[in-house]
Amino acid sequence: MATIKNWKAGRSIEPQRIGFVSTRFAGTDGVSLESAKWAQVLADDQHQCFWYAGRLDTRPETSLCVPEAFFGHPENEWINGRIWGRTAREPLVSDRIREMAGYLKETLHDFIRRFDLKILVFENVQTIPMHVPLGVAIAELMSETHIPAIAHHHDFYWERTRYSVNAVNDLLDMAFPSRDHDLQHVVINHAAQEELARRKAVPSLLIPNVLDFENPPPPPDAYASDIWTEIGLGRDDILILQPTRIVPRKGIEHAIDLVRRLNNPQYKLVITHEAGDEGLEYRSMLVKYARQAGVDMRFVATRITDRRQINREGKKTYALWDIYPHASLITYPSLYEGFGNAYLEAVYFKKPVLVNHYSIFHRDIEPKGFRGPVMDGYLTDEVVDEVRRVLEDSGHRQKMVDHNYRLARKYFSYAELRRCLRTLIINISNLYPDK
Repeated sequence: MATIKNWKAGRSIEPQRIGFVSTRFAGTDGVSLESAKWAQVLADDQHQCFWYAGRLDTRPETSLCVPEAFFGHPENEWINGRIWGRTAREPLVSDRIREMAGYLKETLHDFIRRFDLKILVFENVQTIPMHVPLGVAIAELMSETHIPAIAHHHDFYWERTRYSVNAVNDLLDMAFPSRDHDLQHVVINHAAQEELARRKAVPSLLIPNVLDFENPPPPPDAYASDIWTEIGLGRDDILILQPTRIVPRKGIEHAIDLVRRLNNPQYKLVITHEAGDEGLEYRSMLVKYARQAGVDMRFVATRITDRRQINREGKKTYALWDIYPHASLITYPSLYEGFGNAYLEAVYFKKPVLVNHYSIFHRDIEPKGFRGPVMDGYLTDEVVDEVRRVLEDSGHRQKMVDHNYRLARKYFSYAELRRCLRTLIINISNLYPDK
């Protein structure tokens, strides 16, 4: 097989057998999507990738599915119901955490043996404690095997208020993340890098989320040619797209307010995803708010799914990327994001995007020089006027999106990811020459 030349060390890096571990590798959640990008770039360098999770849509011959590893497994949900929002746990809860962790650890050993793995990649599973027993199992596995590993952190538990009151501080300190010397840490933004160093005293490499900017998206094909009419839009309508889940931190009420203030009945606000795991109250509020504002808001989650298929009603469903080319504007007024994939997707499809000044955008994305309307917590007349110009002035809009695409290709492309992953593999090869 081909090798990767390590010009700094003057030696070649042999292709590795790499196992990805998480609670789920399926659907369109950020962890699954970014993991697939990592695997694609690693495969381009001749590495072989394998998959372990509780839910998988990967190839069976390269995968080990362990249902108990899924965060929605009944046993894990039973544990979660007794450790969050309280400050003490019963002995029975401790026993069941240990029992489940022990079982999962054995399945991880089996995963390593079955596929003869040389490196593991832990995808957010030692970062956000949705599955405490799995995090504990991984910490113990690292202590027992000393297998080289990479922990890819997307969002830490200290970033989420729901985990601030808990009965597992001892386990969070031990395993989220663990501080094993065989573990290399990767974060997706500067704030996470600083907090990880402050809280855990471990260094990390910053690798932002990326898209394949070296290869622009293809034009819409025949399958997606009817998406406009299928989601109920008329010939003269103008699509304003909110490509996110319906959860409060997405700030979708600002998108409604924007369309109201644009005061053009041709503008239709289309939301691609359904409510998440935080209840339906926010969705109900948005429906009422849009009705009062006179805004035509459409929910199309039943027609936009993780892949093209025919649903139970016999209707076509479309992938998220099928609808992006038809949008005139992307709204992304989030209050908080771990990074901001929807912003990169808008840039990838050369669409203007209204973005809120959330902290990660302010520090990690905006300083690169991206252009476009930016609101700072609320909509001003100036921001609305800028959006109106973007929608109505095609020359201004084209210059903006072309400029943003060039910047994204420089800073957030697969080339940048490839460089960083090669650095990680080289580190492992230098530290563990027999691996």
